[in-house]
Amino acid sequence: MDTKATVLVVDDEKGIRESFKMILKDGYHVLLAETGEEALEIFKNNPVDLILLDILLPDINGIELLERLKGMDPNTEIIMVTGVKEIQTAVKAIKLGAYQYIIKPFTVEDIINVIDRALEKNHLVREVTYLRNELERYHPFKEFIGEDEKIKKIFELISTISGNNSAVFIQGESGTGKELVARAIHNLSPRNHQPFVVVNCAAIPSNLMESTVFGHSKGAFTGATNSHIGKLEMANMGTAFLDDIDTLDISMQAKLLRAIQEKEFEKVGSTKLINADVRFLAASNQDPRELISQGKFREDLFYRLNVFPINLPPLRDRKSDIPLLLNHFLEFNAKNTGKPVKKFSKKTVKHLMEYDWPGNVRELQNLVERSFTIAKNPVIQSEDISPFHMTESTIKETTLKEAVTAFEKDYIYDVLHQVDGNRTKAAEILGIHRNTLLAKTTDSNSKTK
Repeated sequence: MDTKATVLVVDDEKGIRESFKMILKDGYHVLLAETGEEALEIFKNNPVDLILLDILLPDINGIELLERLKGMDPNTEIIMVTGVKEIQTAVKAIKLGAYQYIIKPFTVEDIINVIDRALEKNHLVREVTYLRNELERYHPFKEFIGEDEKIKKIFELISTISGNNSAVFIQGESGTGKELVARAIHNLSPRNHQPFVVVNCAAIPSNLMESTVFGHSKGAFTGATNSHIGKLEMANMGTAFLDDIDTLDISMQAKLLRAIQEKEFEKVGSTKLINADVRFLAASNQDPRELISQGKFREDLFYRLNVFPINLPPLRDRKSDIPLLLNHFLEFNAKNTGKPVKKFSKKTVKHLMEYDWPGNVRELQNLVERSFTIAKNPVIQSEDISPFHMTESTIKETTLKEAVTAFEKDYIYDVLHQVDGNRTKAAEILGIHRNTLLAKTTDSNSKTK
């Protein structure tokens, strides 16, 4: 992987440009521009980490070009280069965001040091921005919107059990926010500076599950050309979230139970024991007790994981939270797209509260994103949630559930068409599990036959 930074040199003197190229070519990618306009064109069409910018250019004043470049990307570091020492110009350049103002002549060592320091600052700024975004993304309860008593009790329960190291079993329909609950528990726990590792049991083929969870040693099976670290080893000192745990086969359940009980396991193809201090959180969208009665889930594994049970209510059981969720997702889409915030009309909100939301909060989130995108006006009307742009008379004749179901069907097949029928990619775009997508498309096919 190429990790060299890209430096754009902007100077009208060919000799200066070529000198910079010779100095920098071994450690950086170097782009050259003779004029301000050429520099702007290169900057628009290429990723640039740092710019060496001459003050005196034939077409654009260097200070003006600095301001324009910073307006396009304030994170790009710019070093002003000049042959004339002018304090006022230097002060102005720094105020406009230049990293440094250097005067010719200078040594190769000097310019390399300045460039390295500027790039290090750029790297740190981007790293801090990334970490802030991660904190914003995973802040406990940040994504939990609700004032219903059922959801408030869950908030209280999460706060109470987070400091404990015992296992948690989270049960709820698809789209109710089971992973959000798991992340909140981890983030509020003493393990919050350690890894949070997700094991998506439903997405991993059964023949790869043991290797994925426990890892494997080199030569353990055909194709194992290198040793592989498993999910549990990655999660050591942190938290492992076993999503859709009900999809594990019985033999894998037994091996997992032993790892949870003994706090140790072996890689596939190895007899060496690996110790793992892991807190286990598990989730299922099915009733585990019913699966136990059917012989599909080990009772001892369930009770080992069900120390603290959390049952998430479906959205239809807390409809009073729908207006709050609608506003939250509208604001999220506005922030994400840079577009003005929109709102749903009172009539549309009333219609949406009458719908049962079988896909729960995830289904509502997808509908808001679709409505936000296609609605032309600041106020989203009922017809904006349907692919048919219904008239008032049509709305009266069609129930919201029928309209939303029709929209969902069309939207799913639009996405499938965009990804050439790849259900895994489509499920990621739609924000639903691949099995849910498969069920929805199968149901649609059977109804149309």
